Amino acid sequence: MQEIHIPPACSVRPANLSDDDALGELDRATWSPLHAVMPRPQPPYSPFFDDRHLPEDLLVAEAENEEGETGIAGYIRVVSPTPLPCNSHVRQIQGLAVADWARGRGVARTLLRAACAAARDGGANRMTLRVLGHNAPARALYEAEGFVVEGVLRGEFFLEGRYVDDVLMGRSLAP
Repeated sequence: MQEIHIPPACSVRPANLSDDDALGELDRATWSPLHAVMPRPQPPYSPFFDDRHLPEDLLVAEAENEEGETGIAGYIRVVSPTPLPCNSHVRQIQGLAVADWARGRGVARTLLRAACAAARDGGANRMTLRVLGHNAPARALYEAEGFVVEGVLRGEFFLEGRYVDDVLMGRSLAP
């Protein structure tokens, strides 16, 4: 019987500016109409980080890839949904991606849990997100992690020839 190599679990850390190229490549490689409402990125590519996408808004997962090297396995982006002081207790997930080679290893779940813990540690008591209605795998993950559907914008997007719902989900960050 052939020995199976099972890589160790991933570690999570804050993103930094030097992750720009790797995160940009990951973002382009994981683009899919299952979760993206923007068109597929085309060259010339813009930097991953810009005025609206800052390193301090991201957590990065690192894991051992097929070659035995440690690489970026995924990221999650969490921001305040508005600049309003009365909304400062809420954080919103505005991006989650996992490299193909890292799928099925718990990377998305690890990132989601780390993001909720970091938001709670930062004073938030609620986490929200938006997910496309046809993205069953993401919806199942979010539900398994305590998120509930709080609203549905029916037919909010027209993607690849059909109307797709925008599902609003949220959860408490109370321990």
